[in-house]
Amino acid sequence: MNNIKKNSFLLTIFSLISITFILSANVANAAELKIGEIPKEVKLDGDLGGRVDGNPFSTAELKGKVYTVMYVDPDEKDINPHVEAALKAEDFPKDKYGSVAIINMAATWKPNVFIESALKEKQQKYPNTTYVRDIKKTFVKEWELADDNYDILTFNKEGKLLFAKNGKFSDEDVSKLIATIKEALK
Repeated sequence: MNNIKKNSFLLTIFSLISITFILSANVANAAELKIGEIPKEVKLDGDLGGRVDGNPFSTAELKGKVYTVMYVDPDEKDINPHVEAALKAEDFPKDKYGSVAIINMAATWKPNVFIESALKEKQQKYPNTTYVRDIKKTFVKEWELADDNYDILTFNKEGKLLFAKNGKFSDEDVSKLIATIKEALK
């Protein structure tokens, strides 16, 4: 009986050590986005996705203007229409401000043909926004953005991250986002 307890105890300790090692290895490889830093460049082209018009997209393009990036699961597209409306209402100068909507195509059960049709409608409603398809969750993997969610990020003219939040925005979150953009545009 004593050996059974001892073996059980050792198995428990071994399991805990293994889990801790696996978790720490994942954390060590994390490409977590940090405010004030320029994130690793991500490119979408071919099988990975790209612009809705078929051209490639690279985050290296997020320089020269203040940019807001929305990374959206199509199933979560309706949680922040008030943010989109607030940004549109601000009518930021197009020579100093840009927006990019990256659609997490792999996060939904909806067929791509329907999503692409919806994106064309969005492009008409927001013609100054660049629409991008992420077919294989590249941004989830490379930038650790929230999967199955709605992420909003803002970058300054040098490409440094100024603001990041995911999920449904409160009025306070919207105010903070707008204030961050206005400050960066000065």
